[in-house]
Amino acid sequence: MSRLSLLDNHWIARPHRAGAVDATLGNVIAPTPRRSGCASLEDTVTFTTKKAALSGLAMFGAAALLAGCASAPEESGGDGGGEALDFLPCMVSDAGGFDDKSFNQLGFQGLQAAAEELGVEYNEVESAAETDYAANLSSLVDQGCNAIVTVGFLLAPAALESAQQNPDIEYISIDDPVDQDFDGTTDAENIKPIIFDTAQAAFLAGYLSAGVSQTGVVGTFGGMNIPTVTIFMDGFAQGVDHYNEENGTAVKVVGWDRAAEDGSFTGGFEANDTARQLAQGIIDQNVDVLLPVGGPIYQSAAAAIEDSGREIALIGVDADVFETDPSVGSLLLTSIMKGIDVGVHEAIVEAGNGEFDTTPFVGTLENDGVGLADYHDWADRVPAELDAKLQELRDAIVAGDIEVESYLAE
Repeated sequence: MSRLSLLDNHWIARPHRAGAVDATLGNVIAPTPRRSGCASLEDTVTFTTKKAALSGLAMFGAAALLAGCASAPEESGGDGGGEALDFLPCMVSDAGGFDDKSFNQLGFQGLQAAAEELGVEYNEVESAAETDYAANLSSLVDQGCNAIVTVGFLLAPAALESAQQNPDIEYISIDDPVDQDFDGTTDAENIKPIIFDTAQAAFLAGYLSAGVSQTGVVGTFGGMNIPTVTIFMDGFAQGVDHYNEENGTAVKVVGWDRAAEDGSFTGGFEANDTARQLAQGIIDQNVDVLLPVGGPIYQSAAAAIEDSGREIALIGVDADVFETDPSVGSLLLTSIMKGIDVGVHEAIVEAGNGEFDTTPFVGTLENDGVGLADYHDWADRVPAELDAKLQELRDAIVAGDIEVESYLAE
């Protein structure tokens, strides 16, 4: 199948290999800005020809992502010719860190790719906890960053405060519209939100999961009960419900209650024993498909699946986890993807070329901002008729014939 489609009171500054991430435990490393010496755009961004020979339901082309709310920018020269840009793009992570093989890592890849294209240095800083966000942003401001990407819903309050205090800096908010007063608009004129209606792709994953389940029980759990996590879980449950309605079945979802808007959560985004035990508790309820939502917590779910000795399918989120973490590849049914890397790359290139556009981008199935990854090792266990049905459902969602509920669709 083709894709459906800290700060401790001080900073430690040190040069290091371009593209590397310092993850010193207990401290955020603020390296000096560096030339983008990461791999070429072909090697780092998932929408390249090398990574994706896209066809059918394929997603995540640069042009595709830009088909959203904002207009596409003109192509940057990026060939090293002409005068060097006086532009420093920067990024602060959520607590998951840049090596989470998920949304932080995708955002960082987008930063690297944009810096490579623009021929400029870049800087990044990792957060170990929510209490680091404001200080991390202040440090990046002090270092002269011209554009700052904040990765994650939980960074929104700190991002807003920083943006209001620094109107000449351009901010890019991943996964949150930064609408703290809930009036339907972004609260600062220098912030561009890049957000994703992942409920649509999760709906397809839920339908798929119900279709391949042999036990009639599928499960999900999350890191925290926040909108960018629960949008996956709720969309997943809606897909299972739709499968039941169409097929007269009674596949059960463990770990999320749509009516109560609550479910099973680890309380954080770390791959640890808490996450493993929660996954084990869900597995013990006879699930044979499991969707963990929250960066690296999927690693704990994978460990619990392997310990169970049963055939249980794992569903990844944000990235195609089969690509980012091959160690769990044999477990993966699919992944619910969103084009964070592409969105960051394009927004930074726009900013570097003086074309920064604060119009929010909302990734959907229609503009290929969200979608499902390949089945990879599970391909021979997905019936052809089920695969075809997913294409029909995708088309129906895009056409508006099937409404997938989410806070972004309201």
